[in-house]
Amino acid sequence: MKKLILFLCILCTGITFGQEQQFITLKQAIEIAQKKSPDYKRLLNQNQSSYWRYRNYKASFLPQLRLDATLPQYANSVRRLTNDNGQDIFVRSNQSRIDGTLSLNQNVAFTGGTLSFSSQLERVDIFGDNSATRFSVIPFSINYNQNSLLFNEFKWDKKIEPLIYEEAKRQFIESMEQISLNTSRRYFALLKAQMQSKIALTNLSNQDTLFQISKGRFKMGKIAENDLLQMELSVLNSQNTVTTNEIDLKRSSQNLARYLELNTENLVLNIPKELTTFAVTVEKALEEARSNRKAVIEFRRKRLEAEKRVAEVKGSNRLRLGLNANFGISQQGDVFNDLFQNYNQQQNLAVTLSIPLLDWGVSKSRRKLAEADKDLIYNNVEQDEQEFEQEIYLHTLNWQNQRNFLKTAQKAQEIATKRFEITKKRFVLGKITITDLNLALTEKDRSVLQYLNSLEKFWVDYYTLRRLTLFDFIKNKKIEAEDILYD
Repeated sequence: MKKLILFLCILCTGITFGQEQQFITLKQAIEIAQKKSPDYKRLLNQNQSSYWRYRNYKASFLPQLRLDATLPQYANSVRRLTNDNGQDIFVRSNQSRIDGTLSLNQNVAFTGGTLSFSSQLERVDIFGDNSATRFSVIPFSINYNQNSLLFNEFKWDKKIEPLIYEEAKRQFIESMEQISLNTSRRYFALLKAQMQSKIALTNLSNQDTLFQISKGRFKMGKIAENDLLQMELSVLNSQNTVTTNEIDLKRSSQNLARYLELNTENLVLNIPKELTTFAVTVEKALEEARSNRKAVIEFRRKRLEAEKRVAEVKGSNRLRLGLNANFGISQQGDVFNDLFQNYNQQQNLAVTLSIPLLDWGVSKSRRKLAEADKDLIYNNVEQDEQEFEQEIYLHTLNWQNQRNFLKTAQKAQEIATKRFEITKKRFVLGKITITDLNLALTEKDRSVLQYLNSLEKFWVDYYTLRRLTLFDFIKNKKIEAEDILYD
């Protein structure tokens, strides 16, 4: 029996031959997870996507210089043309063409249109009996185009896109705090598994010792056979508990080690201590949450997107009004050097108008649908705001009592452990029954796990409070991304 207990001790203490033990605290585990865990790597990819989206939006309001060119395009074919008399004739075309356009484009946020400055050069080479070379040049051209004079998409984007980017930054911090939560749960899962294995091994050793004592007392006729069998059954149950806890310990070790990407599963954890005392009022928690949380920005963004959709439908539903204007100079001829004199002016102005005269209520239904969607979004956001505040309110109240719960659990553990030691001594002296001993043992084991559960809830609630407010109440400062990455 002693050899069996020794073997089980080797298994359940987490010793893996060829692997060195690694001591790790809860704070260290969180720091590792916020730099190496799969959640962190996934978060980095999401953050980069948001960053480049915002960069793309900002760049869209900067001047864009562009070159468009047609490299030698050769055609030797018969084409159908309509002459001045309105007759279709077939002509052979044998020529090549090269052209290039250099343009500078600028989106105008104030009006919602696009202003561009361009220069164009074209050369056509005609082959055959009447071979010739012709040139065309537009040295300077100003163009302005606006699809709708009644809806300015750029104006709405300037309101919405910065909010989306701010959402992404706050989401990054919240997700980092969520990593702290995930790590805490894995850490305590392994800590409790280690403690359960330790308790099971201790209980097995105690049960075996008491069983040997009971066998001697049975031979002396001091106890009944039923009590001896009960003690032997307790030893067998303890062996099964040790085996079961071994599997749980292995699973918990793998979960934490893989999440932290450690080279060993042979981890030695310590029991975290309580935090320094600090006060958190509901008013302070709500104030910081409204100032720091992503959800607050999200509420504003959803309302703006709904308003944008209504404005877009109204701006194009009943009346569509567009503008296209062009001013420039041009010249063409057979001699390249003669192109840059005596320019011809070119001006174009087009105002487009589209009015639905009879659409059987399509315009009205589109407008009503957009307005209904807006009202729905407003109602949903209002409900989300209430749930947002309620979650913070309830969690803050719960946090205020959590430290008292932890102290009560710790005191209960001390009492239950002391009571078991007294009960065990009395059992050895033959003053109580095996039933009383098992009851004290069960209460002692339960109190140890209840204390660990209470300690886990204490730390999980602390990191939840940080995630809900994005505020460090110990340092009394707002949580920034730099504080997490470089703390």
